[in-house]
Amino acid sequence: MQALNESGSFFLELFFSGLTRGSIYALIALGYTMVYGIIGLINFAHGEIYMIGAFVGLTVAGILSILQFNLIAILVLAALFAMVYAAAYGYTIEKVAYKPLRGSTRLAPLISAIGMSMFLREYVILAQTPDFVSFPALTEGLFDLGAFSSMIQPTELVILIFSFLMMAGLFILIKKTKIGKAMRAISQDREMAMLLGVNSDRMISLTFMIGSALAAFGAILISAHVGQINYNIGFVVGIKAFTAAVLGGIGSIPGAALGGIILGLTESFATGYVSSDYEDVFAFGILVLILIFKPAGILGKSTTEKV
Repeated sequence: MQALNESGSFFLELFFSGLTRGSIYALIALGYTMVYGIIGLINFAHGEIYMIGAFVGLTVAGILSILQFNLIAILVLAALFAMVYAAAYGYTIEKVAYKPLRGSTRLAPLISAIGMSMFLREYVILAQTPDFVSFPALTEGLFDLGAFSSMIQPTELVILIFSFLMMAGLFILIKKTKIGKAMRAISQDREMAMLLGVNSDRMISLTFMIGSALAAFGAILISAHVGQINYNIGFVVGIKAFTAAVLGGIGSIPGAALGGIILGLTESFATGYVSSDYEDVFAFGILVLILIFKPAGILGKSTTEKV
């Protein structure tokens, strides 16, 4: 009986750990899928926006700690500053790397985005440091879980709550507001949407800004949980989030959320029951199987070419 209890507790621990990881993947994957849905291209600099958001949050948290702000105020203000700063970077990337190449071949903006990604990484290395730096535990102590702390950490609960609130808020924005309707109109038929009075340039820029803000918010949450950051975190998480977006169906917002959760749970259970060396093998193995049997992703819609 004790062995069963320990086995069940271990399963729940892995489940909540995977759900936590997956919720962060989902937040970042939403940025990929929103940009793809509206302009049909992948923003490969999105991972670096995530990384910059973490460094901005660290800087703001350090300043507020010196000024002796309380922990909740530091967390809220650090997240807000990081989101605004990241949104400004997202806007700039769209104007510099994408808008001038909007009428060119699909390869040109792809190369431009990769170049922007490399530029941002080198910029952070020069402006900050190539080494790992400590990130303050901003989410500790917000909840007291008592006996449940053996299955889920308080910081994981904070990540889950705020991540799902942000995803729910985005879903409401897309489905229920005029801005969301304009974004969906451009995604379906940009020329027709422009004829009906939708400002496509403004909506595309806003899409980049929203996706970047979500990535920065996720960066603050997971960095406070892990406790350290460096210039390379954006590349690693960006690849995983892009995988989640493709897994769920690139261009589908519910698909990005679902893909992130599936990817996080797969990695967590693979780490717990097999080995941490194989977490990426299982995660990308599922992606390969999905693309073989359902190339558009789990919730993606297959498109047919007209001849």
